[in-house]
Amino acid sequence: MIVYRRSEERGHADKGWLNSFHTFSFADYKDSNHEGFRSLRVLNEDRVAAAKGFGAHGHRDMEIISYVISGKLGHKDSMGHEEVLGANEIQVMSAGTGVVHSEFNASKTEPVHFLQIWIEPTSKGFVSNYQQLAFDAADKLGDWRLLASPTGGPGTAQLQQDASVSVTELTPGEARPYTLQPDRHVWIQVVSGQILLNGNSLKAGDAAAVSEEQQLTLNGAGESSSEVLLFELA
Repeated sequence: MIVYRRSEERGHADKGWLNSFHTFSFADYKDSNHEGFRSLRVLNEDRVAAAKGFGAHGHRDMEIISYVISGKLGHKDSMGHEEVLGANEIQVMSAGTGVVHSEFNASKTEPVHFLQIWIEPTSKGFVSNYQQLAFDAADKLGDWRLLASPTGGPGTAQLQQDASVSVTELTPGEARPYTLQPDRHVWIQVVSGQILLNGNSLKAGDAAAVSEEQQLTLNGAGESSSEVLLFELA
């Protein structure tokens, strides 16, 4: 079964400095039909104006992932990290016992466009942690590039949940298969471009929730390359 979540159906908030689209219920956007998918709780597509951002605020008992599409995202937290995140990097903040952090556009001239993703952990009260990993853009070509998993490992962030995050880039007409094991679920998020998912068209911002399927085939469509994030969930 594949259920599609179209970009234009998402919640929307425009605060001037922040233009945000909410896949699931978040802040003032409430939708009882879209409260999350499995352990995936938040997936916001945010555009933040130059030199603007989110002030210091707290989180606990949540895996918070940032994935930059374009621009530079600044980060400061109560664990002592002060970092800048760009394209082809993944940031995972495991806010277990509690973390205060701020996120902001690290550029004074250009906007930053990124995905803010929350995954519910398997347990509460674990030690908070911060991970930031860069990967080569070429790693996305020709296959799925694993970014985060329950076990972590070289070049991969560790999640406090039975979930994984992978990315791929598809050229027009290129096919990328993905096999699901029994009782596994997948969320497909089109970051940029246009694809066909088992023959159905999805554009940037569109998504699909997949359950009770064995095989997926993604094909690059349109006239330019496409980038896709894939979340495999218990």
